[in-house]
Amino acid sequence: MSHSSAQAAGGGEAAGNTKAPLIVVSGPSGVGKSTVVAEVLRKDPRIWLSVSATTRSPRPGEREAVDYFFCDDQRFDALVASNGLLEWARFAGNRYGTPRVAVEEHRDIGRPVLLEIEVQGARQVRQAVGDATLVFLAPPSEEVLKARLTGRGTEDPVAIERRMHAAREELRAASEFDHVLVNTDVSQCAQALLDSVGLSGSAD
Repeated sequence: MSHSSAQAAGGGEAAGNTKAPLIVVSGPSGVGKSTVVAEVLRKDPRIWLSVSATTRSPRPGEREAVDYFFCDDQRFDALVASNGLLEWARFAGNRYGTPRVAVEEHRDIGRPVLLEIEVQGARQVRQAVGDATLVFLAPPSEEVLKARLTGRGTEDPVAIERRMHAAREELRAASEFDHVLVNTDVSQCAQALLDSVGLSGSAD
């Protein structure tokens, strides 16, 4: 495992491996995963961001099939039963999962795939996909993390405290990941993430 200015973990596809890289990004709610991932995609548009399925209700501005596939419990149960999810996890009272087929199709045609998922899901991917690279985003401090959650203005104090409790548990799991990056600067963090999986970026 490496920290902060992570060194490249390889040159993309290894010799004899026809599949493109699978990058798993995780970290506590409020750490800035979505912002860092957006910067990663700006720096390297070759990367395909997997769209997760979730039983969570849409937040303002979120779009179906762009931000998430929003589904009810019955539909999610059907996906689980049919092995249609690469991973799935329950977080803060809702379920999230990664549709399997799209990930495999993109990797097979040589396009790197990025999953932005919770720690529970990352553990499942580690078991299911041996060549996946797991990256954990950490906040500069617990105080900064709580300020970011409060600044969203989308949840009440009880929900924020629930997320903080979950965040403390997730931070203890950082050692399970291949790389740990502290998100103090979005652009630098995104570049360190690309470097950690051997993708230098192409937009800058």
